[in-house]
Amino acid sequence: MRLARISTPHGTLTGEYVDGVVHADGDSYAVGEDAHLMAPCDPTAVFCTGRNFGAKIDQMGEGDRPDRPDWFVKPPHALHPPEQPIEYPDWVDSFTYAGELAAVIDERCHDLSVGDVDDALRGYTILNDLDAYEQDRRTARKAFDGSAPLGPWIETDVDLDGMAMETVISGERRQSATTDEMLFSPPEIIAFLSERYTFRPGDVISFGSPANPGLIERGDTVEITYEGVGTLRNTVA
Repeated sequence: MRLARISTPHGTLTGEYVDGVVHADGDSYAVGEDAHLMAPCDPTAVFCTGRNFGAKIDQMGEGDRPDRPDWFVKPPHALHPPEQPIEYPDWVDSFTYAGELAAVIDERCHDLSVGDVDDALRGYTILNDLDAYEQDRRTARKAFDGSAPLGPWIETDVDLDGMAMETVISGERRQSATTDEMLFSPPEIIAFLSERYTFRPGDVISFGSPANPGLIERGDTVEITYEGVGTLRNTVA
């Protein structure tokens, strides 16, 4: 099932997305006509994993492969909806994309075992980890307004084994990988972080970017696809 969150004349609603229509509260809303897609959840924080693909670590010169998950946090105001233009910040010279799989928490939870993770999840979605690359340190680079496009919906039925992904920039494929290339699996990362944080419903955990994150320019279209989940699409204003 695909769970979408939409803006309607009746307010914000969440329902099942089927073929361009969201069914919510007994009514149906055509996306783009009666409603617009929003980010599919309302997190208190977005927990992002760094250095989780060996090929990217080697490519970017990010040092040795970590022996435990490496992470950072984006605040709620980093969230940005699918299909809506990304603002190119006036204060940056180098602006980069990174196509990441992400999970959404469904219940308040803490200190999960790997085997408990699936029961605590609402499902999976897609994150674009935007990066103002020349800024100092991760917070300045990654935690600004609109730096976390998320969506287009939450897929509740996902097979993580060998899931293929690609990132296409204005028709050119830039990233291509599978989840088998992750150093730490999504359940391992969620369990690890849950030792340190109490997750709230709607919180987001992403699992790192494959090789070839890169520059985007004004006018580019960014399409990030994860097999069985969907495609997160935004243009750059």
